[in-house]
Amino acid sequence: MAQFSVNAQRFDPYKNFKFRVKWDGRYVAGVSKVGGLKRSTEVVEHREGGDPSTSRKSPGRTKYEAITLERGVTHDIEFEGWANKVWNFGSGLGAEVSLKDFRKDLIVELYNEAGQLVLAYKVFRAWVSEYQALPDLDANANAVAIQHIKIENEGWERDYDVAEPTEPTFAEPSV
Repeated sequence: MAQFSVNAQRFDPYKNFKFRVKWDGRYVAGVSKVGGLKRSTEVVEHREGGDPSTSRKSPGRTKYEAITLERGVTHDIEFEGWANKVWNFGSGLGAEVSLKDFRKDLIVELYNEAGQLVLAYKVFRAWVSEYQALPDLDANANAVAIQHIKIENEGWERDYDVAEPTEPTFAEPSV
């Protein structure tokens, strides 16, 4: 694990529009939106019998929220292929679910404006709980058709081996 950067060189926060998603060792084409990585820990309250006026709090179970991925509809079948491992209608009685490989680990990468990798998160034991192949279709609309998957997961962690990059600078013109 890399050392934490105590005095980061960058003052401005990173923007949210340059990112990539990877699973099975490949980048997934066309992902236009990734839902936030969120976890929450339940609070366990307890009190001591000799102190009835106050309660104490300690951490309980931690759960990780599902992550949504969106992208424009194309002929690429990555979303559908993964979703079909959880439930593939018409594949035959008892063969609707692929228990062997329906889970995947993924990586969500964030890039700075110069296209340098600045943060990466590893998402563990993920699987598709919801798949939308087509959005509502509207003959009066003027928009991209978006498909999405909702991914359940059993946790994520930051990849601390991704270090803060040295950002490019431009030379001042000579006068």
